[in-house]
Amino acid sequence: MPSNAKEVQVQVVTEIQDEDRNETMEIQGPGQFFSRGDTQVLTFTEHPEESEPVNTMVTIKPEHVSIKRSGGVEMRQVFQQSMETENLYHHTYGDFHMKTYTEELDFRSLQESTQGRLYLSYKMTLNHEVTQAHRLTLTFEEESES
Repeated sequence: MPSNAKEVQVQVVTEIQDEDRNETMEIQGPGQFFSRGDTQVLTFTEHPEESEPVNTMVTIKPEHVSIKRSGGVEMRQVFQQSMETENLYHHTYGDFHMKTYTEELDFRSLQESTQGRLYLSYKMTLNHEVTQAHRLTLTFEEESES
């Protein structure tokens, strides 16, 4: 972990919508944030109820955002404004082919404000079949010294 890493409190709200249902998931917990040049990185661990912990690393660069998960699931998702990207999602139940089309990408750094924010709006297609609209809002702020 770089020496300029800051302890942060992370909140992730994911909204998934398809033809007949809406689902909202929320996680929060501690994480670390650091920057190197024009790259900013946020790391945290998700603790899903039914499976093992998932380590998440969000890398924000001027031209794209990538989210890498390892542990209970293995995947790397890349987001580029108005572009489609592809990858594999390794899960306990098998591998899924994933296509992601990023409609909107907005990032505000901790360097610009007291609360960092990443907003992604995208369409995701699993195994060339099911397409769902996703909205991900990730906020993070430095833990206050108490």
